[in-house]
Amino acid sequence: MARKPDKIRIIPLGGLKEIGKNMTVIEYKDEMIIVDCGLSFPEDEMLGIDIVIPDITYLIKNKDKIKAIFITHGHEDHIGALPYVLKKINAPIYGTRLTLGLIEVKLKEHKLSHVHLQRVEAGDTVTEGEFKVEFIRGSHSIADACLLAIHTELGTILHTGDFKIDYTPIDDNMIDLQRIAELGKKGILLMMADSTNVERPGTTMSERNVGNTFDNIFSNTKSRIIVATFASNVHRVQQIINAAHKFNRKVVISGRSMVNVATVAQELGVLLIPDDIIIDINHMDRYSDDELVIITTGSQGETMAGLSRMATSDHRKLDIKAGDTVVLSATPIPGNEKLVSRVINQLFEKGADVIYESLAEVHVSGHACQEELKLIHQLAKPKYFIPVHGEFRHLKQHAKLAETLGMDRENIFTIQNGNIVEITKDYGKLAGNVPTGPVLVDGLGVGDVGNIVLRDRKHLAEDGLMVVVVTITKEDGKVAAGPDIISRGFVYVRESEDLIDEAKQVVRSALERCEDQNIREWSVLKSAIRDVLKDFLYEKTKRRPMILPVIMEV
Repeated sequence: MARKPDKIRIIPLGGLKEIGKNMTVIEYKDEMIIVDCGLSFPEDEMLGIDIVIPDITYLIKNKDKIKAIFITHGHEDHIGALPYVLKKINAPIYGTRLTLGLIEVKLKEHKLSHVHLQRVEAGDTVTEGEFKVEFIRGSHSIADACLLAIHTELGTILHTGDFKIDYTPIDDNMIDLQRIAELGKKGILLMMADSTNVERPGTTMSERNVGNTFDNIFSNTKSRIIVATFASNVHRVQQIINAAHKFNRKVVISGRSMVNVATVAQELGVLLIPDDIIIDINHMDRYSDDELVIITTGSQGETMAGLSRMATSDHRKLDIKAGDTVVLSATPIPGNEKLVSRVINQLFEKGADVIYESLAEVHVSGHACQEELKLIHQLAKPKYFIPVHGEFRHLKQHAKLAETLGMDRENIFTIQNGNIVEITKDYGKLAGNVPTGPVLVDGLGVGDVGNIVLRDRKHLAEDGLMVVVVTITKEDGKVAAGPDIISRGFVYVRESEDLIDEAKQVVRSALERCEDQNIREWSVLKSAIRDVLKDFLYEKTKRRPMILPVIMEV
């Protein structure tokens, strides 16, 4: 009997047709590894949801096959789901120093202590079962980012993670293009590459451009300076501290995540802070405004983050005052534009001078633009290609870009989460699906809020609630008390007494009809109340509140 040919199966569980939630499973010879384990933030209609993580049903079913989890870098959309996944799956985690430092903080918050974290350096190769995973130095908006070359007997898979090509990086550690070229010459079977900025022509500006802008702002500003950026953007924080040191300002770090990341990065030697430049937030009154810089979270307009609280005078220690210079050193994540715009307006209303991306080069992207993507494609020369990390339009545009570089359309797979791509030396094909979708985290509940609950929340938010309370006798089922009506988010009862009285009468009439027909089942009585009241309220108000009948017995 002929032996089945070896094949590699690629299964993305997140990160396709969306920004964030990056997670990919790679299978070979009945073994699995996982690349990244991220979260995404809720969309507008996900009312009350805190975060969104990938569906790992397939992983739980195959947990004995999982050899390890490999993390490309320490952003939330690549590590944020780890605490939830590790409660179901036990596997060692490999990552670079800052990546693991940030993961450790996250695991402590979730009280997870028995996780095997294995630190690696760029250039290291790790063997787990049938896989040899090589960490290649990358460049991104966070330090210690890596590309992964996953070597198997069948061939090499290159996973870029999030990357850009910065020829003058802050830490002088440029992406290792030479190693990618060497692998390309030997032959790369498959490449999976970041698609986030594929629509942007040209190249991404160097991070050093932002440093020059900070120098200009600091040299021309006599007021207090407040800079909001991503907590994880250690290179940006480094440039702010460098500018503060250069212009003799003290630095206050505000925001829990900002303090956590700065502490970890400094302990690991990734963030270099001059002596005596950091001061406690409680000691700011010892310095004049032109001697202070505040680094804070909230560049995305998040309601509970530092900058938003300052803008609404809700921060315990800091308030925006007229004359402050506020720098938003970030680009709004898709979907956050309104939040960011609102905060900018609030800051202006308080008399602050606000500098944001459309006014000055205070932010550069961490993702490769078209010319950088072309360079990676030409160096890697993969046989097969899967565009990853982006909305569907980004994936399609990246597929087109690969075609313009001479790649065969049949060897490009524009897929979505849950699709299985099967690859051998001779062919690549779609080979089915695994369960996938968003798992919603609300407080301590993971996955207990689904579409039906969200639909109810949306209904309540848009139309309100009406509770009808009726007491009936146990003996003959007659109405003993009520109906009483409670309205929440529908109408204000004291100003709508006529409507409420009519509604009570409609319910009373429906119950009398049930009584005449000797109907005693509570489910039928509730349906009767709901049906008549729904029609009545729509006729009177053209609104459909959620109606909740409550029947008690005496």
